[in-house]
Amino acid sequence: MNTTTTRVRACRVDELPPGEARRVEGDHQPVAVYNVGGEYFALDDTCTHEKFALTEGWIDDDVVECALHMAKFCIRTGKALCLPANRDLVTHAVEVVDGEVWIVMTLDSISFGGTP
Repeated sequence: MNTTTTRVRACRVDELPPGEARRVEGDHQPVAVYNVGGEYFALDDTCTHEKFALTEGWIDDDVVECALHMAKFCIRTGKALCLPANRDLVTHAVEVVDGEVWIVMTLDSISFGGTP
């Protein structure tokens, strides 16, 4: 099977301190990249409950909470942790190369508007 891969530069490592997130405009929708204790994770930046940017919410360790209706998601896995969200977020691979954080998206991982 032939899979299309797209790499999108998110930021430099020193631009994203631990406990912070950054919104990046992907090819098809926004993606959030998170720094959790020096590890980087990327998830679609649109809450699966309602279309709202998760980077506008709150981060507590490896959980992000949507500011609109308080849905929570695991940053490491994308798993929906509580209602009103009942669908997981799409996750994307992250690479750190020469101090740059890159989001790696495959055609299979691009959700086209929040539907995994």
